[in-house]
Amino acid sequence: MNPLILHKLKIYSELIRLDKPIGIYLLLWPTLWALAIAGEGSPDLWVLFVFVTGVVLMRSAGCAINDYADRHIDLHVARTKERPLTSGKITSREALSVFAVLSMLAFLLVLTLNIYTIYLSIGGIILAASYPFMKRYHYLPQVHLGAAFGWAVPMAYAAQTGYVTKIAWLLYIATVLWTIAYDTMYAMVDREDDLRVGAKSTAILFGEADRFIIGFLQMIFIVTLWLTGQTLGFSTIYFVALVIASILLGYEQLMIFYRLPEYCFQAFLHNQWVGAVIFFGIMGHYYLN
Repeated sequence: MNPLILHKLKIYSELIRLDKPIGIYLLLWPTLWALAIAGEGSPDLWVLFVFVTGVVLMRSAGCAINDYADRHIDLHVARTKERPLTSGKITSREALSVFAVLSMLAFLLVLTLNIYTIYLSIGGIILAASYPFMKRYHYLPQVHLGAAFGWAVPMAYAAQTGYVTKIAWLLYIATVLWTIAYDTMYAMVDREDDLRVGAKSTAILFGEADRFIIGFLQMIFIVTLWLTGQTLGFSTIYFVALVIASILLGYEQLMIFYRLPEYCFQAFLHNQWVGAVIFFGIMGHYYLN
C-alpha cells in the first residue's frame, strides 16, 4: 500500500483512539450486560456481532466528533494539544467525514435488526453527536455522556427481545450513574485546564465534594444492580460479583483521594475491571448456577 495512504490511515486511527481502547471497553460492558440478560446467557449471535461491532464504530465516531467540537479547546490542554486535529495533521472536514462514515456504517448494521431497535438508534446517534458540545453550555456533560453510553442498553434489549422491560431501564440507570462517576474522575484530570479555558464539567461543579459525590453515585450504581439481580432472581454468584465490584470501586476512592491527575486517570481506567466483574457475575448465574 502507498506509504502516504498508510500514514493517513495511522493518523485516522489516532483520531478515533484505536490505540486507547478504554472507551470501547466502558461502552461494551453495559451492552454485554443487557445482551446477556435479555438472551438469558445466550444472546443471538448476529445481534451480538452487530452490537460489538457497533460499539467499536460508535465509540470511534464519538472520538472524531469530540475532537471536532474541542478543536479550539484542546489547544490549551496539555493532555490533548497533540491530537491529530488540534495539531493540524488532519482537517476539520476530515474529522467530520470520519464521524459521518463510521456512524453510517453503524446505522447500516442496525438496519438488519427489528424496527424498534432502529427507532431507538436514532436517539443514540443524536446523543452521541451532541455530547461533545455540552461542556460549553452546562456543568453536566458527564450526565449527557452517561445517557449516550447507556442508550446501548435499551437498544440491545430491544434487539434481542423485541421490547424494552423494566430491567432494561434499571440497567440503563445503573450505566448512567456509573458513567457519571468514572467520567468525573476523568474530568478531574483536566480540571485546572478546563477552568482556565472556560470548559464545564461535573468535576468543576462538584468542587471539594467531588470524591463524596462520586462515592455516592457508585453506591447507588451498585444498589441499582442489586435491585436488578433481586428482581430477576439471580443466584449468589452474581451478588458475589457485586461485592467484588464494590471493593474495586472502593479502591478507586483511594486512588483519587489526593486528587492527583495521574491517579485520577488511573482510577478512570480501572473501571474496565468493574464492568468485567459484573459481566462475569451475570454469565456465572446462567452457566455456573
